[in-house]
Amino acid sequence: MVFYFESTAASPPVTLFMGLDKYENEDLIKWGWPEDVWFHVDKVSSAHVYLRLPNGQTIDDIPSAVIEDAAQLVKANSIMGNKMNDVDIVYTMWSNLKKTPAMEVGQIAFHKEKEVRKIKVAKRINEIVNRLNKTKKEEQIDFRAEREKRDKLERDGKKKLLKEEQEKKRELEKKRKEEAELKSYNTLMNTETMSKYDDGNDSDDFM
Repeated sequence: MVFYFESTAASPPVTLFMGLDKYENEDLIKWGWPEDVWFHVDKVSSAHVYLRLPNGQTIDDIPSAVIEDAAQLVKANSIMGNKMNDVDIVYTMWSNLKKTPAMEVGQIAFHKEKEVRKIKVAKRINEIVNRLNKTKKEEQIDFRAEREKRDKLERDGKKKLLKEEQEKKRELEKKRKEEAELKSYNTLMNTETMSKYDDGNDSDDFM
C-alpha cells in the first residue's frame, strides 16, 4: 500500500508518496525510479517520503515550498521526530541510496555523502500537515511492474531517437552524394563547352 499526497505548494501541484511500513519502504528502495527524490528524518526512524521529478527537472529545481511540505510530512510520520524541534531532514536522489544485504529492513546508506542535502525543521507546522493529509489517497502498487514499465518506455524512446538520428544521417549522406554528383556533372559540362569552342587555332594566325 502506498500513500499519495498532493502538494499545492507548487503550480502545477506535485505528488508526494510514501510506503505503508518498513517492508514497503524496502520495495520503494529496490524499485525506485531515477527521477525520485528521497526524504527522511536524519538519524531518526521515520517514513520514507518520495517526490518524483518530471523529465528534465533536477533536485536543484525543486521549489523550497515543496521541500518544506516533504520535510513536514516526513517529520509528522516519525514517532520520535514528530516530538522533536530543530530536527534535520535529509534528502537525495534515489540513485544515491545504498542498500547492502547486511542492512536491516528499510535501512539505507548513501553512495556519496556529498550528494545528500539537509534542511532543518524547527517545529511541526500543523497547517502544512493537515493540508497534505486532506489529499491523502491509498493505492496498491506493483513496484516492480511500474519500474519495468518505466524502463521499457525509456528504452523505446531511446530506440526511436536512435532511429531518427540514423535516418537524418542517411538523408544527409544522400544529400552530400547528390551535391557531389551534381558538382562533378557541372565540371564535366564546363570542360565539354570549353572544348567545343576551342579549335586549336590562334586568332592571330588568320591572314
